[in-house]
Amino acid sequence: MITLYISAFVTFFLVIDPLGCAPIYAGLSRGAGPAQRRTMAVRATVIAGAILIVFAIVGEPLLRALGISLDAFRVAGGIMLFLIALEMVFEKRTERREGRAEEIAKRAEAEHREIEDISVFPMAIPMIAGPGSIATVMLFASHNHGMALVTVLAALLSVMVLMMLALLAAGPIMRVLGARIEAVITRMLGVILAALATQFVVDGLKASFS
Repeated sequence: MITLYISAFVTFFLVIDPLGCAPIYAGLSRGAGPAQRRTMAVRATVIAGAILIVFAIVGEPLLRALGISLDAFRVAGGIMLFLIALEMVFEKRTERREGRAEEIAKRAEAEHREIEDISVFPMAIPMIAGPGSIATVMLFASHNHGMALVTVLAALLSVMVLMMLALLAAGPIMRVLGARIEAVITRMLGVILAALATQFVVDGLKASFS
């Protein structure tokens, strides 16, 4: 169970990427008061966590209803994770997130209004509970049942707690890390995620052709 917890925790941490979401949240919430920033951080994390838990519980029945085998989903999920890893290594993911944050900030400034509530969109969906994280949660849940599924959910909740802490401390984190250190960490995590994604694909292909 400990091995499963560590494996799920590392994978969820890499895909959900609390350290990567923190600077984006800092940019999106610029102009909001401290109380509003805290409220939006907590709300975004809770909503995203609820979405991921729902997909973890009903994901396998949904696949059966659609006529999709678990092995096929493992291969597809592994490919998606590998693409995310490539984006992390070449910083495409960060560029896309920063572009989205900049667009929302410009829109708010052009309309001369206070910062809008960004907790549901784009923070909860799709930045935290995006296609990659949903696929990853379903991937682990479809392969584990009973106490193993509880272990996976515990790993997911642990990452969501770290996400909440990262969002709450987004400003100080950015001042401490800086852009260069953040880029180095992102690339290292991307390489690890690529290896995990490859393992998912290999396992799915082995099961399909065995």
